[in-house]
Order: sequence, then C-alpha cells, then structure tokens
Amino acid sequence: MLEGVAAHGSIRKSAAAMAMSYRKAWLLIQNMQESFGGPVVTTSIGGNDGGGATLTPLGKTLLDTFRRIEARAARATADDVKKLVAMTKSRAKAAKTRAKRKTKAK
Repeated sequence: MLEGVAAHGSIRKSAAAMAMSYRKAWLLIQNMQESFGGPVVTTSIGGNDGGGATLTPLGKTLLDTFRRIEARAARATADDVKKLVAMTKSRAKAAKTRAKRKTKAK
C-alpha cells in the first residue's frame, strides 16, 4: 500500500491498482499508523489539484526498511529457491515424458 501511495500519489489509485476497496486501503493505513505510532501518509483534500496522498518520513522509512528486509531474504534463500525450481522443472519434464509414452503406447 505504501509503495502504491508513493507511486500514484493517491490512496484511491493505490487501492485500485491492487484491486482493493478504498475502505480496505484506508483501514490498512490506519492499522500501520497505530502499529508504528505515527502517520505513514499525509493527505490533502480535493481542490484544483484533486487532493492526494504522500508518504511521511515514517512511511518512507517503513517502506525502505521493508524492501531491504525483502532483498536480504531473497539473497539468503536464493540457493534453496533455485533447488525448488529445479525440482519443479524436473518433475514437470518427467510428467511430460510419461504422458508421451502413454500416448505412443495407445
């Protein structure tokens, strides 16, 4: 949600991009604000510019921290993920081979 607000400048547009209702998006933001003890977005109402939302410093810190954690987790699990992908591909290949044998046998 925070990434969407940063990208779209709007809670509504961020919610729409995630196929989520505005209400659910707003509840997520409220939950984050309660959990982290401060505002994560600032909003402006309508007017000539149509209003919008931006991340607060806390919101930016949360998003940046999450992305760093995500990147570290991806690096830490890369070898295991490669093994799982290889297992999936080898099982899929074996299944195709069995299917071809059955077709030829008929």
